[in-house]
Amino acid sequence: MREKLQGRGLYVITDGPRPDLVPVVAQALAGGARLLQYRDKTRDHERRLTEARAIRALCAARQVPMIVNDDVALAQAAGAAGVHLGEEDGDVAAARAVLGQDAIIGVSCYDSLDRARHLAAEGADYIAFGAFFPSPTKPHARRASFELLRQSAALGIPRVAIGGITPDNGGSLIDAGADYLAVISAVFGDPDVRGAAMRFAQLFTSP
Repeated sequence: MREKLQGRGLYVITDGPRPDLVPVVAQALAGGARLLQYRDKTRDHERRLTEARAIRALCAARQVPMIVNDDVALAQAAGAAGVHLGEEDGDVAAARAVLGQDAIIGVSCYDSLDRARHLAAEGADYIAFGAFFPSPTKPHARRASFELLRQSAALGIPRVAIGGITPDNGGSLIDAGADYLAVISAVFGDPDVRGAAMRFAQLFTSP
């Protein structure tokens, strides 16, 4: 694996505007999240920048990289560790040109091993597959197979699984080769955010 993302663990993704966003992010980090993505699809640029900077500071205190969803300019302005790119969010090289060689650039590969091979060759730092299970965040998302995780091991970069993941089904994805479990609602939709994060984190330490 490339040095930028060492280890494995829970990858939490924020769930858009909410008044208690910064405190609940602090709880997710306290529960053991090892990677965090700031995801907010609104156009409130001032609020998004303020939130992203506040969350980056929380992440820095725990040595957890903060990634920004889709928005290279926001990632640069907030001092984020990197950016996550979907199918229509530009290419790896363009993001790297803005954010620098040390940036973590992750990519969504959905259900496609060919896309994963192509983007790994372009220099992506991690590849994300999913949805593996029905997702409340994206109910119509393409579905990925466990075999995809196994086959993508040869690419030699961290693999992220996303989509409908819970503490009950997450272990099966780790067994199939997922280095990170990306979770939105199962952490940030839980009344006990820290406890939910801990349950996921424990999946990576269980024998």
